[in-house]
Amino acid sequence: MQVLVIGAGVVGLAVARAAARAGHEVVVAEATGGIGNGVSSRNSEVIHAGMYYPTGSLRARHCVAGRRLLYDFCASHGVPHRKAGKLIVATGDREAAKIEAIHRQGLTNGVEGLELIDGATAMRMEPALACVAALHSPETGIVDSHALMLALQGELEDRGGAVAFATPVARLARTGAGWEVRFGGAEPGTTTFDAVVNAAGLAAQAVARATEGYDPARVPRLVLAKGNYFGYQGRPAFSRLIYPAPVEGGLGTHVTLDLAGRMRFGPDVEWIEREDYRVDAARAASFYESIRTYFPGLKDGALVPDYCGIRPKLTGPGEPPADFLIEGPAAHGLPRLVHLFGIESPGLTASLSIADAVVGMLES
Repeated sequence: MQVLVIGAGVVGLAVARAAARAGHEVVVAEATGGIGNGVSSRNSEVIHAGMYYPTGSLRARHCVAGRRLLYDFCASHGVPHRKAGKLIVATGDREAAKIEAIHRQGLTNGVEGLELIDGATAMRMEPALACVAALHSPETGIVDSHALMLALQGELEDRGGAVAFATPVARLARTGAGWEVRFGGAEPGTTTFDAVVNAAGLAAQAVARATEGYDPARVPRLVLAKGNYFGYQGRPAFSRLIYPAPVEGGLGTHVTLDLAGRMRFGPDVEWIEREDYRVDAARAASFYESIRTYFPGLKDGALVPDYCGIRPKLTGPGEPPADFLIEGPAAHGLPRLVHLFGIESPGLTASLSIADAVVGMLES
């Protein structure tokens, strides 16, 4: 089977690799000039354990399964990563109730090693911390996301697949021979494939609307939630990831560490109307306020604007968070076509599990 995957982010590359491993001929069409230039390169690079997500949701299932697959893949392919561990902290009774609920949800989801601890124990583990209770997640980690995507691309190419850069998809149409795909870019043209996977991230809705025969009423709205990060000037104050209790639209302004030893804070949640990758230095004021609830030693002037990403959300402010939306033939009735919508966090962690599920849809 000849498979086209649209989008060379971490999920698209994972799907392409899985399809190639299954013996299919695979091409990835990427609109930009490189891999991971969208959502995949603008995140916290955290390997999530899977304790936040509702029972039975795609997020819960693919995060837990994907995390296990991801650690194995990183170990076998030499992708830099570290099981740093994480503390989700409470600074008051209301937040303590939240993390107790997260603990229960994590146990339901099959997350290993979760432990509720008191504030004194947490502060012995992380002396710069201030909290009254915490949930310890030893399975949470960090990964070099670009190295991960390079490894996925490398395995794809080793199995005969290819990535076509600067190749946007303009139209998909079903024919007797399969899916006729019209490409734009500097060298426009038309090619027919047996199967198509839309993993275009922020552009997934546009690709779906360009699919002839796909009911436009099935295309979910795209809500853009910008997440800003601020870097920390100085030696890292923590050895683990530190997360506050979740807030509307995200998991709170948390401490992230990278494999180079740097400490950052973010992301916040900034609802926007159009793509904008500038970090407003004035937002630092709200960062200081929220961070000092659990890191009171944060000094003025210690934060500097770093980078930002945009989450491809399906729901907006005040609405409950949406699950991943994976639309395969059983849902929309068109053969060998899968659209992926709203693949935000924990999409990186879940990518290998999502990939296996998507290839299964194409083959069924």
